[in-house]
Amino acid sequence: MQTMKKFSVVRWVPALFSAAALLVACGGGTGDAAPNAPLLSQVDSRVQPVEAVQDVSRVKSRSATAAPSAAVVALAELAAEKTQSVDSVGPRLVGQGRDVEATKSVSAMGALWKWRKAPAGGLVAAVSFSAEGAYGLRLGVLVQQLPGSAVVRVYTQAAPDKVFEISGQEILQLIERNQAAGDRSDAARTWWTPDTGGGEVTLEVELPLGIAASTLQISVPQLSHIFANLSVPTEQEYQEQIQQNAKAIGDADTCNLDATCYNDGANERNAVARMVFVKGANAYLCTGTLLNDGSSSGKPYFLSANHCISDQTVASSLQTDWFFRSSSCNSGALQSSSTKKVGGAKLLYASADTDTSFLLLNDTPPAGAVFAGWDASAVAAGVSTIGLHHPRGDLLKLSYGAVVGQSTCTTISDTQFSCGGTSGNYYRVNWSQGTTEGGSSGSALFRNGKVVGTLYGGSAVCTNKSSSDFYGRFDVAYNAALKNWLAAAVSGTGRTAVYRFYNSKTGAHFYTASASERDFVINTLPEFAYENIAFYAYPNASSGKDPVFRFYNEASGAHFYSGSLEERDYVIANLPEYRYEVVSWYGQKASGNDSSPIYRFYNAKTRAHFYTISAAERDFVILVHKDFQYEGPMYYAWTSQ
Repeated sequence: MQTMKKFSVVRWVPALFSAAALLVACGGGTGDAAPNAPLLSQVDSRVQPVEAVQDVSRVKSRSATAAPSAAVVALAELAAEKTQSVDSVGPRLVGQGRDVEATKSVSAMGALWKWRKAPAGGLVAAVSFSAEGAYGLRLGVLVQQLPGSAVVRVYTQAAPDKVFEISGQEILQLIERNQAAGDRSDAARTWWTPDTGGGEVTLEVELPLGIAASTLQISVPQLSHIFANLSVPTEQEYQEQIQQNAKAIGDADTCNLDATCYNDGANERNAVARMVFVKGANAYLCTGTLLNDGSSSGKPYFLSANHCISDQTVASSLQTDWFFRSSSCNSGALQSSSTKKVGGAKLLYASADTDTSFLLLNDTPPAGAVFAGWDASAVAAGVSTIGLHHPRGDLLKLSYGAVVGQSTCTTISDTQFSCGGTSGNYYRVNWSQGTTEGGSSGSALFRNGKVVGTLYGGSAVCTNKSSSDFYGRFDVAYNAALKNWLAAAVSGTGRTAVYRFYNSKTGAHFYTASASERDFVINTLPEFAYENIAFYAYPNASSGKDPVFRFYNEASGAHFYSGSLEERDYVIANLPEYRYEVVSWYGQKASGNDSSPIYRFYNAKTRAHFYTISAAERDFVILVHKDFQYEGPMYYAWTSQ
């Protein structure tokens, strides 16, 4: 056994971006397969219960006077709005990438920061970006180096008291996930801010006490100028639009049916989300569907089209709009339960063979969302189906139709493809009511309430009901790869999030796998800054994993975590100042099952230990902090659910 040293949680150090791989973007299943379990052919839906643990709200309230004075970067009106030439094929283009000369480099950005002392004792500064005529802006924040405990905020100058907050470590996780998928470009190192819904957005960064401004090395070389109105009017605004003979959100064609008006699809519609994402600085719309797995684990598997999202870097920019449908039949106003999630996703599988994109959302679906059922058997010609989708980004629409055959399809370009034959990986669907348009791409085809296909594209329009749309066959995609995640054989016991806090008074970190303890700390201990999810582990012994023990040092007020039974017993027997508390969570002693090591360092001067799952942070400590002796991996945990 390694000699036990007196320990506490070490002060946080700046996290340096590196090419070290943390997260696996594509591959097999969870790695925790039950041997010889039967392969399912279909699964029923499940509803996200009200009591399901939800993410901490990313939008915070604060005093408007707390916002620092911001430097200003102003762009002129967009010279030419680009539009989609074929609306029924491909994702719907809604935003154009624009270069930002004033913040194109770290040095240029650095010259704009106006650092001042933050209330917590560190430094804070902000830059405001505006573009004339924009309905929204998403900033492409290119990260070279970012302290893990930095707080990044996004808001508008019109409402500086309502801010979106994200920790530096969460941004680094997204970047490392992009890198692990093989992307070494600047795009992989770019975090896209959420859309604030207006022509101005402010980027604010707060550095913790003791962290120099020079450790922040970021720039904004591009932004995405949203030229389409993605918001939804209030009931009053909608009535005014009617009086002015203006069309509602999205301008979907007139034959599309308001999904709120029909009992058909009433359950399935709560599984559908509008997607907004960034490719090459351009913003696009598609539609996706939440899927259940064989053990109803609650993992947020999400199905869409390969021509929408086919690489991890794009997946990291994903925003999803849930319950994005009318408040009442044909009202044109958004229902009050609509919810936006902006955490992106992990790409698990993408294939052009069936135009399938299969993702794991980083955010928890809201209460009431439906994990859709699916059927992995082939659909015969003549079978009735429905489609639920967001044509042109509009409120949720319903289409009635039937499978009329199978086809082989070949992609020619982003907006063109050809289909033919009487067999293949795609269903040919004709509509009796409704149609699809740009933005409907990736939406699910349902038979008897279960997913059987995903929209590739087609030529169906309101004025030509004889034309067909084409859907990638779910059964083919399932047998090719999706069974690795959706079958009961690999679902296993679900992992739980381990949450991370930064204590601004002590510089220490606190970790907990308890959502109730997380919420208690947030509500009662303001000196602890919530930094979101640090990693994932298993919640109980039934997982067959190894326990991680938690101690509390009554002298320092810090917690200590150990994955070693021998070390636990040594601390109990020899260090009375450490009070044993609980088994915090369950990891594993050896590598495998897509796990990542928890690294440990020891500082002989401070007699403190430092722990991290990030290879980037590990390498930074080895390179820069010579006082820290690297002790290697202590146990293994996971970087995704």
